[in-house]
Amino acid sequence: MPQFFLNKRLIVLLVSIVILVALVGFSIRDRSHLTQPEQFLNDVVGLGESVISRPASGVANFFGSISDVENTYKENQKLKARLDELTSLQAQVHDLQTENNSLTDIVNNKASLSKYSSIQAIVIARNPDHWYENIIINKGSVNGIQKDMAVITSKGLIGKIKSVNKFYSTVQLLSAADPENRVSAVVQAGKSNVYGLIQGYDQSKKMLQLQELDNNASVKKGELVTTSGLGGIFPSGLVIGKVNNVVPDENGLTQTAYVTPSANFYETDYVMVVDRNAAKVNGGG
Repeated sequence: MPQFFLNKRLIVLLVSIVILVALVGFSIRDRSHLTQPEQFLNDVVGLGESVISRPASGVANFFGSISDVENTYKENQKLKARLDELTSLQAQVHDLQTENNSLTDIVNNKASLSKYSSIQAIVIARNPDHWYENIIINKGSVNGIQKDMAVITSKGLIGKIKSVNKFYSTVQLLSAADPENRVSAVVQAGKSNVYGLIQGYDQSKKMLQLQELDNNASVKKGELVTTSGLGGIFPSGLVIGKVNNVVPDENGLTQTAYVTPSANFYETDYVMVVDRNAAKVNGGG
């Protein structure tokens, strides 16, 4: 009896295997139509994929987009930092070029002022309340600076020493509104010289006023104005500027010339202080 049941089980197993193989073969053969159970099973599987895969894909794309935005932000920050560095470098290069040009002009101008003794200095301060009047330089009495010495740039005269301390000095600019701020000047008018006084500055025109010119003198636009050396303070031959236009005074006895300064009073970093005593030794005013 046990042998019978054992053989029966074996027979059932073999029959099941045959049926399974038959079903597999039946399901994988080429057919144009699926059975209803197969269609139902495929529809359920497809619906499940749609319900699960689309949200999952959306979530994956969402976090992928966040990652892309984060990467883009970091790249933009790096590019912005690099751009700031380049801007800073460009500013430094510009400053170095300006400084180099100024120093080159000073060296060239110093050669043309060989008959004078000059002291190079740097502008270290400027009071906004007295922007048109004074600047502070880094040289004082220990460097040989004295009151009333002429102060020039590579382009021309800008003023004189107003006060001296041990290590720094105050320079009064030609544009300062001070009745005592005068310079004896001469216009190289053709073959003759016309003398007058630089006294006054027109803020709106940015021009110096050369006053007390002889009413009969012929002064034309573009003629050079320099120090005359006759005032006993400034040496002769320092460039002041060029005549822009001439107008007669109200009394009709003299005329005033408006002079465009050769030097820039307001963008000055390097100056030279001219020793008038050395100029006198060499025949200056």
